Amino acid sequence: MADDITQALRAIAHPLRLQILSLLTGADLSAAEVARELDVTHANASYHLRVLRDAGQLEVASEERIRGGVAKRYRHPWRQPRKGKVASADREAYARAMAEELVRRVRLAVPGRRALFADAELWVDAEDAVAVRETAQEASNRLHDAARPPRTEGTQRIAMTIAVFEMRTDDGEES
Repeated sequence: MADDITQALRAIAHPLRLQILSLLTGADLSAAEVARELDVTHANASYHLRVLRDAGQLEVASEERIRGGVAKRYRHPWRQPRKGKVASADREAYARAMAEELVRRVRLAVPGRRALFADAELWVDAEDAVAVRETAQEASNRLHDAARPPRTEGTQRIAMTIAVFEMRTDDGEES
């Protein structure tokens, strides 16, 4: 059986689920609200919410009675620490989902507005590598902390994708 982090990566290695996690960072929403916001069916939204919840990526924020049923509102507890080792195939699946999601986001970019794209595969001092990872984590935390419900007055929709990791050398050794 997969450990918790592997299960989580498998669950989020889907572009729609990445969108759901982003959406539920700034707001507690029901399956119906997620479906409307992402323009998917209620059944599709419910399925993906269940997969994410079962993998520990979502929590039920509240429940309310609606027309004889119970509607759950979900949130993404993005500050939960993730521990454990991840299989290479699971990391690759997550990276593919991130890449697909990045392409979708670029299609939605506002033409003529300033954007930042950076890509690098470099050899740097260990201290600089640590500093860059910490800066990337701080930027992620700041953006997640600032998240608001969709279409909140005075907000703008932005995207950020970050991947920072140490690489092996060409001969397979750690650098």
